[in-house]
Amino acid sequence: MGKNKLRKFAELENNPLVLQYPFGRVRENDFPLRGRWHEEFFHNDHPIVLELGCGKGEYTVGLGRRFANKNFIGIDIKGARIWSGATAAMRDEMKNVAFVRTSIELLEKFFAPGEVSEIWITFPDPQMKKVNKRLTGTRFVEMYRKVLAPGGLIHLKTDSPFLYSYTTMMVTHNGLEVLQSTSDLYATLSPDDPILNIRTHYEQQWLGRGLTIKYVSFRPGLLPSLEEPPGADDLEPDTYRSYSRGHVPGEEEKETCVD
Repeated sequence: MGKNKLRKFAELENNPLVLQYPFGRVRENDFPLRGRWHEEFFHNDHPIVLELGCGKGEYTVGLGRRFANKNFIGIDIKGARIWSGATAAMRDEMKNVAFVRTSIELLEKFFAPGEVSEIWITFPDPQMKKVNKRLTGTRFVEMYRKVLAPGGLIHLKTDSPFLYSYTTMMVTHNGLEVLQSTSDLYATLSPDDPILNIRTHYEQQWLGRGLTIKYVSFRPGLLPSLEEPPGADDLEPDTYRSYSRGHVPGEEEKETCVD
């Protein structure tokens, strides 16, 4: 492991906005803030909003700066990524931002039923061949239902035509309430929209390549159990090549396919 990563991990250990709970630690000890986030961490009763697979935490921090009346928690398994957002939030003395380093599959270990108001999923791997790992697949949406409050929202922002098509099919097939859906966000976006105008590092790269950004927000409801949409297996896979996480702009020969 490089010295830079070691330094970041050491700094995360001392950052009060970061809680690191991999599977082994949660298995041995219950997460102490489950059901107590408002009272024991944020010390307010403002709505809690999650960013799943938050990466560098740009959305978590950006939302926190714009909405002082909400609490934002970024979740990712990669500590070296979380470091960027966590460092910025601590530097700016943000009181409504936190980060949890853990697996998204463990979400119910960290949040009690109804404790979460909204969930943001920003530019996840579309998992075109693995529906059980797809963050807008029925397996995960059923999980989100268990922590979301009644009327809770899920937001997806993606550059992937496949994931956008799949998600809209899943939502439509299950009769879920859609609040907004567009296959070209910045062609329809209001210039002063305080939420959707937050642009991550990778989003800026994709926009620079002429790719359109897709967005859908919906309420997952409570019942009945969700079903995978018929025909989802026949969706056309993404054909473009997406930047890898370590890509340096201008080095197109190092691009790798997202699968």
